[in-house]
Amino acid sequence: MPTNTSRRGLLLGAAALSTGALVTGCTSNDAKDDEGSADTSQQVADDKPGKKVTIGFAGPQADHGWLNAINDQAKKRAEKYEDVTLEATEGSNDTAAQIGQVETLINKKVDVLVILPADGKALTRVGLKAMRAGIPVVNLDRVFASPQAYRCWIGGDNYGMGLSAGQYIGEKLKDKKDARVVELAGLDNLELTKQRSKGFDDALKNYPNIKKVARQAADFTVESGQSKMSQLLQAQKNFDALWNHDDDQGVGALRAIKQAGRDDFLMVGGAGALSAMQAIEADNSVLKATVLYPPTMAASAIDLARALGQGKGVSGMAEFEIPSFVTCYSAVVDKENVGRYMSTGFK
Repeated sequence: MPTNTSRRGLLLGAAALSTGALVTGCTSNDAKDDEGSADTSQQVADDKPGKKVTIGFAGPQADHGWLNAINDQAKKRAEKYEDVTLEATEGSNDTAAQIGQVETLINKKVDVLVILPADGKALTRVGLKAMRAGIPVVNLDRVFASPQAYRCWIGGDNYGMGLSAGQYIGEKLKDKKDARVVELAGLDNLELTKQRSKGFDDALKNYPNIKKVARQAADFTVESGQSKMSQLLQAQKNFDALWNHDDDQGVGALRAIKQAGRDDFLMVGGAGALSAMQAIEADNSVLKATVLYPPTMAASAIDLARALGQGKGVSGMAEFEIPSFVTCYSAVVDKENVGRYMSTGFK
């Protein structure tokens, strides 16, 4: 997950990058105005087979449900296209090993690279190497240290996750006097955790009746979620809402809540796990919503890489080239819209 929030300028959901109608420039209905005007029509990527493209894909080890979904989304998207060949590496959390895997793809002379680095800073040099070799790079989520190391960045919005969670809870509690909320964060040494907390705090500033009374940091695992949630419940005998940064650790948090016999608050999760969406749909626990950090961004990265390899733009946009930055929106999924998003939930 990324450490850079300045990319929020272009808020496009993953679906906005899917293929569609050909985009043309705007013209007047007056025939006279058309005389001598430049042809602003463009080629955009669509579902029809085109130039064959070999895409190299390198990601970290799938040791988390979200990362496993990233790999699945990329592979399934590539299979959709007759003109795409995907060269995928074995995932690795060892930066030296992942650098070696990317260098192998460079030596194979793939047309485009999609890289979700285990460590953005450490893999910057191999991104630069690919770009200098004439292989455009789509940097997925964890951003490289230099913009010269990629042609396009696409990823999630950690600040936006916190903002969406805070706004959702704020609207639910806006009429409650002296409302109290708690936060179950992720690893505090990660920038993404800091950004999620900042977005949450900034959103709550718009609701003067709400006060955050406690915060605990877990580490994205079921076990840590259960342990840290138990501590929160023991320390805070009454509160009105909980925001949990990660649905995997949320499984443990829900266990602790059930064991404590608590049902006097609402819980909002994070990332969009299938288990969370199923619980939201069942509506039989405190979990009422989750904020997406969509793994569908990997499918969109394949779309972008294919467009790059074919020298085409993106459907629905007037520019001839794909964007430089694409930030996926952090939508809130609750009982009202969970059916729409269920297919995107990761295991």
